[in-house]
Amino acid sequence: MEAKNNFDVLVVGGGPAGIMAAITSADFGLNVAILEKNKNLARKLLLTGGGRCNITNATFDNKKLAEKYGKEGFFLLPAFKCLDVKNTIDFFEQNGLKTKTEGSKVYCQTDRAGDVVSLLEKILKDKKISVFYNSNVGSIEKEGKEISKVILRDGKEITAQSYILATGGKSYTATGSTGQGYMFAESLGHKIKTPRPGLVPIKIREDWVKSLQGISTNSAQFNLLCDNKKKLVIKGEVIFTHFGLSGPAILNASSQIEDLSQKGKITINLDLFPDKDIKELEGDIIELFSKNANKNIKNCLSELLPEKLISVILDLSKTDSSKKVNAITKSERKNIVLQFKKSEMNFDGTLGFENAMITSGGVLPKEIEAKTMQSKIIKNLFFAGEIINLHGPTGGYNLQMCWSTGHLAGQSAPKTKTKL
Repeated sequence: MEAKNNFDVLVVGGGPAGIMAAITSADFGLNVAILEKNKNLARKLLLTGGGRCNITNATFDNKKLAEKYGKEGFFLLPAFKCLDVKNTIDFFEQNGLKTKTEGSKVYCQTDRAGDVVSLLEKILKDKKISVFYNSNVGSIEKEGKEISKVILRDGKEITAQSYILATGGKSYTATGSTGQGYMFAESLGHKIKTPRPGLVPIKIREDWVKSLQGISTNSAQFNLLCDNKKKLVIKGEVIFTHFGLSGPAILNASSQIEDLSQKGKITINLDLFPDKDIKELEGDIIELFSKNANKNIKNCLSELLPEKLISVILDLSKTDSSKKVNAITKSERKNIVLQFKKSEMNFDGTLGFENAMITSGGVLPKEIEAKTMQSKIIKNLFFAGEIINLHGPTGGYNLQMCWSTGHLAGQSAPKTKTKL
């Protein structure tokens, strides 16, 4: 660090957004550096796609892509115009990393996230971008409406013409994510929406849910109530776990669930047959019973759902699982049908930032110029990636946001002379 401590562009954070920003700025022939607090770059990237690296989502219509990020998703349209999904795929392909598409998810062909990181490291080296590892930022100083310098915790000072904050959020704390970037942005005058875990599994109090560990369902519906008022319907793949519920449908709804939990008591009703009302389902059960009168009730109902799940339903309805179908009373049958349609569970929080895929919260988009990623408060400051209060569902959307905002920030930073 003693050899050089002044750069044209200084990127704080060596994740996907920061790396893309640095690469883009370097293409302008500038002296660019990355400050990374860890001893390796892009540690969180190694975890994406279950270690396979879900690079992006094959949504090639930018407007439809923006819609995936919620009501403020339109903010990302200029970034997607700057680097869209096709351009992102081309970037990796042209640099020697083959990709493949499974459904709408785009992965590296080798199924190894480490290959993506290695490629990015090679590009940084080829473009002579300085990367300073184990560089923990202590503060970012400003004079008026401009950043004057970055001071590391060991006392060293680094200066630049432009600064890009790409520090990520607080998710996967084991990778070194602490939410430190929010503190820096706030110290520079930005408002921060309180960070919360996003795309995170949820905990359920009931032991019967935990006893279903390993079972997944695509056909069931989970109706979420806040103080007994229906607020959210969750459909899609849900996985029962030893702590509660996970799977894409739960992860994508977790931020909404967390927000609702701040307003009242959350209960979730499991509907195993959402396409049928109680009357229709009871009619089907009566017909099933008439064809299997001499079977045990457990064996009879196992024609409909996994045996493990049937055992739970019978327990919840207080029905003896060894009882013959022809001995089941009308009251017992109605209780079974009710549990098929409305097995109640109580929300007991999320698994927290340690297990969250992303962070919900951060720098408000309204304080960032969408066409450049430039701060509306600090002239020579730009933002990229998860530090911004926007996120999409699982499936590569959040990495695409990192690539696109990083590219736009990296392209805009050399033009810092632009007035606010």
